[in-house]
Amino acid sequence: MRLLLLAGVVGAIVAPATPAFAHGGDTPSATAYRTAVTGVTLDGVSVRVVEAGARLELRNTTGHSVEILGYSGEPYLDVRADGTWQNVNSPAAYINETLSGDTSVPASADPTAPPAWRKISSATTVRWHDQRTHWLSAVPPVAAADPSQSHRLRDWEVPLRVQTSAYSIRGTLDWLPPPRTWMWWVGALFVFAVAFFAFFRISPLIVGLAPLAYALTRALDGGSTPIVVVLAGVLAIAAAYWNPPFYVALSGAAVALFGGFAEAGVLGAAVVPHAGPGWLARVFVIVAIGGGAAMALRGVLRLRAALNDTTVAGYRLSHD
Repeated sequence: MRLLLLAGVVGAIVAPATPAFAHGGDTPSATAYRTAVTGVTLDGVSVRVVEAGARLELRNTTGHSVEILGYSGEPYLDVRADGTWQNVNSPAAYINETLSGDTSVPASADPTAPPAWRKISSATTVRWHDQRTHWLSAVPPVAAADPSQSHRLRDWEVPLRVQTSAYSIRGTLDWLPPPRTWMWWVGALFVFAVAFFAFFRISPLIVGLAPLAYALTRALDGGSTPIVVVLAGVLAIAAAYWNPPFYVALSGAAVALFGGFAEAGVLGAAVVPHAGPGWLARVFVIVAIGGGAAMALRGVLRLRAALNDTTVAGYRLSHD
């Protein structure tokens, strides 16, 4: 009963809000490119970068219509008081369907044509890919020449319009050097050693909290985490209260696999889909890898010892 209650609470916490999506979209697990919003010139409109820079999220609290303009200055999205609308005549409506922008644009999409609006959501918050904020080419020459330093690639601007008045979202795009991945793997080994040799009842609690915290910070960034990560964390926490050997081994392996190794891409990239500094996401992952592996091994050794004891006891009974 406690486990079911905990699972329900965690699910409610990590479930992300559901703004309008202007397209199906895709999210990188990690990247070297940091997109940042530096300012919005329209009061009542807030914008943030979500999903490791994959999308912009605009929230309109003005109570009136705010248009987001496409790549030719045409109306692309209109965030109104009654919801969000998309202009199907805007080429951006098709280009922005994917992060790479490689969707074919139909001949009917003409930026000079009058807008043809279709409602895509009743929300006044919308997320969309925007090619003006991304770097889609090969590694920038400046980064290739000096990969140890950060490099400003460009300042960008996304135009907005309220009736005939022009506004904008402004930001920057930077390339960031990757972290020292080997150091994080060494950290995972250190966590494994500590968790294995100093194993006590609180260890499963700490190990289980790592994937749950990771899932929460991903949700706060606007994305989501596979449910198996959350369930693995819940299983590990339960092992602090109910810890037969097989269960400890199973829950530890689940945390190491789903909360650790499956998310190990964050150890080698500067920007991750996570609310907070990148190092914090990496800490959560190495705790899941090292701590989960230690739990799994501890459980296996305890299970083996229990089986050996059972075998010895059976042998003695058979010879008495």
